[in-house]
Amino acid sequence: MPESDTTYKLTMLFAGDVMMHSPQLDAAYNSTDGQYYFDNNFRFVKPLISNYDIAIANLETTLPGEGYSGYPQFGSPDNLAKSLGWAGFDILANANNHAADKGSKGIQRTIDIIEHEGMQHTGSYKDTINRENENPLIIIRNNIKVAILNYTYGTNGIKVNKPYIINPIDTVLIHADLKKAKYYQPDYTIVYFHWGNEYQRNPDATQRNIAEFTFEKGADLIIGAHPHVIQPIEEITYRRGGKKRTGVVFWSLGNYISNQRNQYQDGGIMAHLELTKNTKKGETTLTDYAYIPAWVNKASRTMQKDYFILPVSMYHSRYYHF
Repeated sequence: MPESDTTYKLTMLFAGDVMMHSPQLDAAYNSTDGQYYFDNNFRFVKPLISNYDIAIANLETTLPGEGYSGYPQFGSPDNLAKSLGWAGFDILANANNHAADKGSKGIQRTIDIIEHEGMQHTGSYKDTINRENENPLIIIRNNIKVAILNYTYGTNGIKVNKPYIINPIDTVLIHADLKKAKYYQPDYTIVYFHWGNEYQRNPDATQRNIAEFTFEKGADLIIGAHPHVIQPIEEITYRRGGKKRTGVVFWSLGNYISNQRNQYQDGGIMAHLELTKNTKKGETTLTDYAYIPAWVNKASRTMQKDYFILPVSMYHSRYYHF
């Protein structure tokens, strides 16, 4: 709802890598009915996620319907998507290096199940028509229109067979997609990249070059994933249309939930964004951005495996601003 006749606000939350290693699958299995349950993973972040107008996570596994497995080729039960929707996520980003782990069937079913659970997807598509219709993903909330694009550096050498498409990081493609996004006249454009080097805590030169290019061609903000550790949040100066501008990059959000336990890998951050649209001035700006740290619990007091995400906001200040 507008705060006044001319001002609207939109809140967005971005989460990092949703992974399902074999020990996580074992912990979610119920031997009584032979089903897997994941609500427990998100029970402490559900109240937080549900407060946002739009919430997005990187789904770094597939939903193949059978043959569940963890690393190196991820395949998870459909109930994972159900629990992500229950927790409050609206969109799942699918362009990542594990998106093709279970072949064409995995790509197809992952999209089908996400849609069945009432969420939207971006980054992977059933065919060229599906991509043409849904890329960029256009979201309208609170009278603010946001364009979202999603790309990955690769798929671990696994070929993506036609007609399926997983968006690659390709500057020609990114430029074309940003031109297309502009046609829809979004108030704000966000690009979610799967990039960088695993376990490196700072962005590399390739990330920086891609980010600068993406801003110059039309992006307003960039979110990053893949390194499985947190990388810095930075304001990047660039030029577009002869004007000097500044864009925010969350280089890597780190892990959202996984079985990785080494230092810096057992958690991550959620990106908090607030957009404000002033219709009188004809502009939409990022009026607030912050991060919310979270840690993944692995064991209960009985030492039984019990995975769940604990947001630091349960114990300290909710947001960490700049």
